[in-house]
Amino acid sequence: MPGFSDRAFAAFYTATSRPLWAYVYRVTGHAADTDDIVQDAFCRVLAADISALGHDAQRRYLFRVAGNLIADRWRKEQRDRSWWSRVRPGPVTAGVTDREDHDDVSQTFASLKPRERALLWLAYVEEHTHEQIAGAFGLEPASVRVLLFRARTRLRDLLKARNAQRS
Repeated sequence: MPGFSDRAFAAFYTATSRPLWAYVYRVTGHAADTDDIVQDAFCRVLAADISALGHDAQRRYLFRVAGNLIADRWRKEQRDRSWWSRVRPGPVTAGVTDREDHDDVSQTFASLKPRERALLWLAYVEEHTHEQIAGAFGLEPASVRVLLFRARTRLRDLLKARNAQRS
């Protein structure tokens, strides 16, 4: 099998599994989906020949794979909801989350689009640079700046609206 030795992969997994799981969970909001996506991401990394890359490049590759898997899952859910609404008219409810949201920020963050959550998480929790995020999403760094600005603005507006409802 190309790529990592057993020892190198174990070290890579130990260093990246928790941050990756936290990122995917924050974007998806579902522990079971997160477990599946993280497992698939590491399987794909094992199959790819990235052992010659530096640790940071390997980590970015892993997060990019996970981001692509999140997007694939989101598109599949959209297709499934669309199909379900054609088969059975009426409101389609989203799945129940297994996460208890205790504060406004978490609830509001969860209401953002998956891409917005991913961008904000990578920028402000994982502290990736715009260039690193651009590489993970296949974008230009200038596009990341714009998308982050929009995501922050949307989060701010949603928080303001939520606070206005309380008053």
